[in-house]
Amino acid sequence: MSRTSEERHDWTREEAQKLYDQPFNDLIFQAHSLHRRYFEPNKVQISRLLSIKTGGCPEDCAYCSQSAHHKTGLSAEKLMEVERVIEEARKAKAAGASRYCMGAAFRSPKERDLDMICAMVTGVKALGMETCMTLGMLSDAHAKRLAAVGLDYYNHNIDTSERYYKEIITTRTFADRLETLDRVRAAGIKICCGGILGMGEEPEDRFDMLVTLANLPQPPESVPINQLVPVEGTPLENVPPMDPIAFVRTVALARIMMPRSMVRLSAGRAEMSDETQALCFFAGANSIFMGDTLLTTENTEEGSDAHLFARLGLSPMELSPEDRTESCAARETVHAAAL
Repeated sequence: MSRTSEERHDWTREEAQKLYDQPFNDLIFQAHSLHRRYFEPNKVQISRLLSIKTGGCPEDCAYCSQSAHHKTGLSAEKLMEVERVIEEARKAKAAGASRYCMGAAFRSPKERDLDMICAMVTGVKALGMETCMTLGMLSDAHAKRLAAVGLDYYNHNIDTSERYYKEIITTRTFADRLETLDRVRAAGIKICCGGILGMGEEPEDRFDMLVTLANLPQPPESVPINQLVPVEGTPLENVPPMDPIAFVRTVALARIMMPRSMVRLSAGRAEMSDETQALCFFAGANSIFMGDTLLTTENTEEGSDAHLFARLGLSPMELSPEDRTESCAARETVHAAAL
């Protein structure tokens, strides 16, 4: 993918804030103009997210229902059987999803889990779907194994700014997150990395989070923007809702700073009005998750998404043959280099 004049890696917080603080119409117009330049403006990728291993995570992420540190009533479960995961992917594809994301409540995967996880990737890719995994921190060897079986994306969110990070997570560092991103990139897997808004952070933390992502040597190809879903039993259960206009502004800023990345409108849509979602799509969001749950939190119902798409004149984005060819070629190159 060739770079363009809009793609920069020297953003500052001051520049990001200046963009963000523009009159709303000017900000949204700038974001939409870039979005229209690089993407079909009326196409939205439909993704499905499945929890392949739920609960019992040793991390203490303050927002997470799956942390063993919090009393959320969620029981720890074993890694899901491969055939069940593939069957769920078949259903997702039949319902219109072109991207399948699998998440496990791990600090990092154990070696004994890798065979099953790799089989899941292979099985889902055989359906012609784009694949994404989130498994916590990865070693170099784990990243290479996932690359060798053709994993398209690895999700590992930085969640917030480096300054605010320690207020949300203490069991691993901000630097740990970046190191895993480096390993994923070195293995030839595309990066899916974003954050969560509305966790009590300051606006400057949102700017810094996006500056960190945009200034990576190669920005993430996929940038999920989540809105906090407060979960009873977690430290953030009583955080007040985020201002919808501030959320839309942040989506627009992500589009401007990373013009060729997929900007994914992720968790929190169930709490958003149709009008807020419509503004997010206009501001540059071009992917959503279908289904009534995202891992363990509530999501919008599929029927309501179809109704909203019809009202807005949007249609699902299909995975192009070029995307499949590019990902396969990249994995073959990495696999050959590892031999």
